[in-house]
This record gives sequence, C-alpha cells and structure tokens, in this order.
Amino acid sequence: MDIEEKPWLFDAGYMAIVRPLLETEMVQKLDDITHHYTSTRLQHSLRVSYTSYLVCKKRGWNAEAAARAGLLHDLFFYDWRTTKFAKSHAYIHPRIALRNARKITTISPLEEDIIVKHMWGATLNPPRYKESFVVSFVDDYVAMKEGAHTARFKWKTRKHFHRKVMES
Repeated sequence: MDIEEKPWLFDAGYMAIVRPLLETEMVQKLDDITHHYTSTRLQHSLRVSYTSYLVCKKRGWNAEAAARAGLLHDLFFYDWRTTKFAKSHAYIHPRIALRNARKITTISPLEEDIIVKHMWGATLNPPRYKESFVVSFVDDYVAMKEGAHTARFKWKTRKHFHRKVMES
C-alpha cells in the first residue's frame, strides 16, 4: 500500500468494523496531530489498522479485533517529544491509549492485549495473542514506511546543495 493511498475507504467489511470508532470525536482528534512528520496520527492508525485487518483476515484470525485495536493503539494526545513521564513513552502511551479507548467503546481482552503490547519490544512484555504480534509488527512496518516517506520529503525540500541555474 502506497503511503498516499486509502484503500480502506473501499472495503465495506473493514469500514463496517471501524466506522463507529471513526465517528467519535476522540478518534477524529487524532487527525489534528502530526505523526512521523508527514502524516497525522489518525492516518498512521488507519494504515496500521487496515494492514493488520488484511493480514489477520487472510489467516482466519480475529481481523475485527486487529482492525479495532489497530485503530486505537495510539489514542493519546500528548506530544511525546516534550511531555516526559517517570517511565518511557513506549510504556506509558499504550496504557493511556487503552484508557482512552475504554471511554468510547467496550474493549475485549484480546483488544486490550493488542493495544497495551504493541510496543512490547521496548517494554519486554510480549503479547499473549497472535493478533497482538501482527499489530505490533505492522505498526513498526508502517512507521518505517512513514519514516522513509518523511526522509524523501525532507530530501526533496532541502535548502542546501541545490544546483543553482546559471542565468545567461
């Protein structure tokens, strides 16, 4: 999936699962937060959610839980670059996301594990379910794609080392 594409808009099964969440004010606020420089936190969460949904659906796993929890995995509103906690951002933000998710919907134990454990590599607290591993790995994959997109954007818009055209 190209970083600019939005194939989830044309997938009726996926949209039936996530539409109620997308219509909440809290999830909509994610579209106001820059994430990985060239996208919003909502765009990032949709990419993670939809890709995780497709992977789980193909394997016959719980695609609905992957879609819902993938969308809610970064449901926090502080700037992690400036706001500091006693524990790391990797530990704190999944727990805040879970607390916020519970404010807008009922969260199953599987969805809770997906949300809280999506940063397990940094917290060394591995997931209990295969769907949790999928969302965690897809989150990393999407973040790397967004990072590469950001690097290309920064390279194209750099101010130094541009060739100057000589005027005759």
